[in-house]
Amino acid sequence: MSLEKIKLTHPTKKINGTVQLTGSKSESNRALIIQALSNGVVEVKNLSEAADTVIMREALHLAAQATPQSLTTINIGPAGTAMRFLTSYLNLAKGHFKLTGTERMQQRPIGILVEALKSIGANIQYEKKAGYPPIEIKGDIFQSNAEVSIQGDVSSQYISSLLLIAPSLKRGLRVNITGELTSRPYVSMTLNMLQEAGIQYEWVDNANAIYIAPQSFQQSTIYVEPDWSASSYWYAIVALSNQGSVVLPGLKAHSLQGDIAIVDIMSHFGVASSFEEEGLRITKVNDGTSQTHFDFKECPDLAQTIVALAAAIGRDISITGVETLKIKETDRLAALKTEIEKFGATIVTDGNTYHVKTANVVVPKKVTFDTYEDHRMAMAFAPLAMVFDEVHINEPMVVEKSYPAFWEHLQNQGFQIAK
Repeated sequence: MSLEKIKLTHPTKKINGTVQLTGSKSESNRALIIQALSNGVVEVKNLSEAADTVIMREALHLAAQATPQSLTTINIGPAGTAMRFLTSYLNLAKGHFKLTGTERMQQRPIGILVEALKSIGANIQYEKKAGYPPIEIKGDIFQSNAEVSIQGDVSSQYISSLLLIAPSLKRGLRVNITGELTSRPYVSMTLNMLQEAGIQYEWVDNANAIYIAPQSFQQSTIYVEPDWSASSYWYAIVALSNQGSVVLPGLKAHSLQGDIAIVDIMSHFGVASSFEEEGLRITKVNDGTSQTHFDFKECPDLAQTIVALAAAIGRDISITGVETLKIKETDRLAALKTEIEKFGATIVTDGNTYHVKTANVVVPKKVTFDTYEDHRMAMAFAPLAMVFDEVHINEPMVVEKSYPAFWEHLQNQGFQIAK
């Protein structure tokens, strides 16, 4: 398969099969930090095969071998979660570290988290531009206080990063959340996984703060659930099919992952969800409802899938809660607008509301989508091969970041993939 471009077609426009998704990247990266902080007391099973998780494992291995006498460089490439979580974790390691990443990663802000850590005694310096990677960290933190304030409306990963190290700090940590907390399910995921590992926490101050006392991890096993984010692409495929039903083993009705919101969202696009003994079955049942507004505040990673889907079927929708998309692997809002305009749709901005307009949509015989070094752009637009004769995807291997088997799984379900 070409690394530069692939051509997708689906001759029958019908789908019926079983797809075994990899473990959740979000859960896996949290579990790896917990395992490292527990010194092996916590066991982890069903880790994600995603590149981001591989990067995290390798980074933690490097950190474990570091010494204060020499500088250890850890390059996490494009792995945003690894950057945020390691920015906190490395302060507890006994070493001297340079934490860096790709050119795009060096454009993604880290200052809010760094300043919060410095306020409790962390020794962190910016190597180039203030507020951005690369950063230099001298580990073995001397904790000067046990309370920190951090914005809740920029990235929930900053908060999760602090919560993960809190029980291992000598004085514990109270995290005060200022402003509205976006992507709350991801913070809840972090807290629930800590609890699985024996860590107790408390919401305080009318749920505007979280307190975790200093405590030890307990002997336990964290089982990583399959990735709900990855399921969204199969929902889109089923929705766009002439006839579709897919089983996704291992997905549960009660999940730690906020992207389980896809169940409700896709009901409005005609896809029914049923939890069976083997997992989740998704089936195309109708054309959906007339709902036009969708709020992604708690599940921003689903937005690209839904925008691409709505544009392809010529359905006007409005979306909110997507401000964080501007600081992801690319500016995802700008990228979405550019790509859907290739077949006549567009996005009109109205403050923090984004309107997908489809009055001028055409059904092209052939369309080529760019991926912007963003795995979710590739996977959000690939399902459109169910309605367009040919879909070409540039730089398709970006999917390795979160779903390495994506193209193989598509082939198994009747997609034809050519160079």
